Amino acid sequence: MAFFLEVLLGGLLAGTMYSLVAIGFVLIYKASGVFNFAQGATVLFAALTFVSLLERGLPFWLSLLVTLAAMVALALAIERVLLRPLVNRSQITLFMATLGLAYVIEGGAQFIWGTKVHGLDLGISDAPMELAGLLLSPFDLFAAGVAAVLVVVLSLLFGKTRLGLSLRAVADDPLAAQAVGIRLPVIWAVVWAVAGFVALVAGLLWGARLGVQFSLSLVVLKALPVLIIGGFSSISGAIVGGLIVGASEKLAEIYLGPVLGSGLENWFPYVLALLFLLVRPAGLFGERSIDRV
Repeated sequence: MAFFLEVLLGGLLAGTMYSLVAIGFVLIYKASGVFNFAQGATVLFAALTFVSLLERGLPFWLSLLVTLAAMVALALAIERVLLRPLVNRSQITLFMATLGLAYVIEGGAQFIWGTKVHGLDLGISDAPMELAGLLLSPFDLFAAGVAAVLVVVLSLLFGKTRLGLSLRAVADDPLAAQAVGIRLPVIWAVVWAVAGFVALVAGLLWGARLGVQFSLSLVVLKALPVLIIGGFSSISGAIVGGLIVGASEKLAEIYLGPVLGSGLENWFPYVLALLFLLVRPAGLFGERSIDRV
């Protein structure tokens, strides 16, 4: 029983790492209805910028502030150059635009900082420690705490403030929101900037776990089943979806792996996501579309 709890809790904690990436998708989707495929590239850009500044002698906190400023500037540039000219275009057009944007950001990061693989040490041990008789990773506990704080802050920001009210209005009907005086470019710019901050947090944690390298942008693929399960429009859904994916892949690897073969955790979340698409396409917390005739 203790081993089962260790695997389960380890999977739940690891799932928060997926949730951090998924939250960035949710923010953009809630504000503009755009599935931002470039979120993985922004995670890479943030981690690469931070570690490169750190290696050039800047103090930790100064590197963090400079990277945050760079992410906000990148977000504002994306909104002004890409999103604003494509307003009212089809979703497939916007998706293809963000797909191209992902390669532009990756190429820009390579041009600025080079292609060297970097190690990133945040000073948090990943060695298992015993807690209440269970072996858990301090790094995973820290990531879970960061995810919890982010969810609370973002929920308060978008649920209890005027900005949040404007965001919900824009998400429901952009044209109606614009008609009552809500400035869409301002809302989009703020949301993209917040998504840039989330990408920075995710980039630091994933960079510390996997190393800062260009394959880091592929973490976006692991966020897809999280979004499908939790729902594309819910921050809470991103967390719950991440927990489900993290726990299910670890349990499947341990208990089904000997029967179905190794590497099960790499594809099991996608099977689970397919089942959700068949049963509940909007996800657990997603808003179901209603078509009236």
